[in-house]
Amino acid sequence: MSTTHQTVLDVLARHRPRTAAEAADTERVRALVAAGDPWPRSNPLHVTASALIVHPGSGRVLLRWHRQHQSWLLVGGHADPGEDDPLAIALREGQEETGLPDLVPWPDADVRHLVIVPVPAGPREPAHEHADLRFVLATEKPEAARPENPGAPLRWLTPREAHEAVTKTNIRDTISRVEPLLTH
Repeated sequence: MSTTHQTVLDVLARHRPRTAAEAADTERVRALVAAGDPWPRSNPLHVTASALIVHPGSGRVLLRWHRQHQSWLLVGGHADPGEDDPLAIALREGQEETGLPDLVPWPDADVRHLVIVPVPAGPREPAHEHADLRFVLATEKPEAARPENPGAPLRWLTPREAHEAVTKTNIRDTISRVEPLLTH
């Protein structure tokens, strides 16, 4: 799939925050970009890109179990060295984490939610924050989903089931933003 390369600033130029908290997070990301490279994991606040994967035909969403957080989450993560296109990062991460070969931005390539998420300290890194740019990706082959490892199972759920399974409010907010796209 070919997409036009976009930077964090390109994404932010089209994004319209829905809440005061999201507007504040968006301004923090703008400041982060103005200060230099927003992607390195060594920054206490750094950009990540994720996606809610959907199967429009059935109206279901795909969630991934995250062992460290003990929660159902979106697919996504950090930029690899040399990457700076948020959508391309979300697509790569989605393909790696689900094995889905046909992921495409849906219904468009816009960010659906921007949220800064605190990340607790782990065995190899201090506490930090992710400025997560969240997209929607679609597949026409939901049966092809395969977890990248046995500790990261995947589940196809209706949006209602996803709301019940998810423990993180910010993930529920993302699902709520996508749900109306699946019900028309």
